[in-house]
Amino acid sequence: MDTPGSDAVRLTVYMGEAQRHEGRPCFEAVVKAAREAGLAGATVSRGLMSYGHNGLHMSNVLALSRDLPITIVLVDAADRIEAFLPTVDAIVENGLITTEAVKVRRYGPRGA
Repeated sequence: MDTPGSDAVRLTVYMGEAQRHEGRPCFEAVVKAAREAGLAGATVSRGLMSYGHNGLHMSNVLALSRDLPITIVLVDAADRIEAFLPTVDAIVENGLITTEAVKVRRYGPRGA
């Protein structure tokens, strides 16, 4: 990724935790593919509640839901994100995929 203050793109994938790709969780497949592609980094977060085209999903002790919302966030240069999108499309069969322009303020330790 370029120096701080540079333009970048944030790729966000919203999906369900239960989704699988070749026998493993989709979020794991996306993160491993991003690492192999040399992208700057990725973060996966589990949500407490969501709704979308396929209904309401929520964390509830009584419901024991195994399909909680998952968000994957990647930030890198626009050309690198654009090149990675076909991989995401191949892995994620059901979800919301967004991109938006961002400005990198810091990447790595302060002063690096």
